[in-house]
Amino acid sequence: MVVALSGYYGFGNAGDEAILLALVREARRRGVEPVVLSANPAATEQMHEVAAVPRTRPGAVVRLLRRSEGLLSGGGGLLQNRTSNRSLAYYLGLLYLAQAMRRTTWVFGQSLGPLSPGALRWTAPALRRSREVVVRDAASQELARSLGVEARLGADAALLLEPPGVAREERLVVLVPRGRLPDEANLRLREAGERLQAHGYEVLVLGLQPRHDEAALELFRGFTRELSGDPRRVLYWIAQAGYVLSLRLHGLILAAAAGTPYAGGSYDPKVAAFCRESGAPYWELPGDPAVMVQLALHRLGPNKSALRDLRVRAAEGFNWVWGRPR
Repeated sequence: MVVALSGYYGFGNAGDEAILLALVREARRRGVEPVVLSANPAATEQMHEVAAVPRTRPGAVVRLLRRSEGLLSGGGGLLQNRTSNRSLAYYLGLLYLAQAMRRTTWVFGQSLGPLSPGALRWTAPALRRSREVVVRDAASQELARSLGVEARLGADAALLLEPPGVAREERLVVLVPRGRLPDEANLRLREAGERLQAHGYEVLVLGLQPRHDEAALELFRGFTRELSGDPRRVLYWIAQAGYVLSLRLHGLILAAAAGTPYAGGSYDPKVAAFCRESGAPYWELPGDPAVMVQLALHRLGPNKSALRDLRVRAAEGFNWVWGRPR
């Protein structure tokens, strides 16, 4: 069975590529052959060993849907218009197109919203016409319910990634800044890094999205810095660390997958939602460096039982959509 995958793929964002890495693996375990709608099909094919087509070429999209059983939209934060109305229109347009072509649609592993009143009116029918809606946090489930949609509660697919077998360096702290945030948030994170170095800790600053995070990384001159959109490399670095302080959601999710304790800066409701559900500490931006340092020194992280529950939810999400592994 061929299924088209729609998400923020091919843009070099390690978080979204981590989702895709898990999606491709779990699809194939269930006898599904995914084909990805990508901004960079060649890069997607090379990184994930999966077929890909250009996401903005209408002819290629229609041809893919014609030969597919359906379209899976997700995961990530696709159905929201905080980023832009254009982005929401693209992802909803794909759902409406697939439904008009009588293809099965699934909305999977997503955080819904924020959505303006007008956007809610456009989003609700696409959700109601989908065979399954699986969201990754309780707030999204409540939003779906308010639209008359009974969504299942799953979790982010990247939680199912397996960490590499590397030795952990307890006195290594990974800082994950984020581009296009107010400088103050990244500068507070930098100050936490400087204080940790004064305590004798090694600090690695890790950017997760090339062509997006460079300006933020420039604020961390003097630190060891890495920048990669490859989720395997990011997971390798995070798995070695003793602690992660992240201004990116998937810095936290990949830390959870690696078994590394973490705390996050909440630039978006989805960050606070993940930290609450996993029992991890978080701060509202811009944050207090003294608090961040104490979190790292005491390795205050998530609740292990809560993380196990999230991984079970992530696996169950795939079972609801495509059945259990073969």
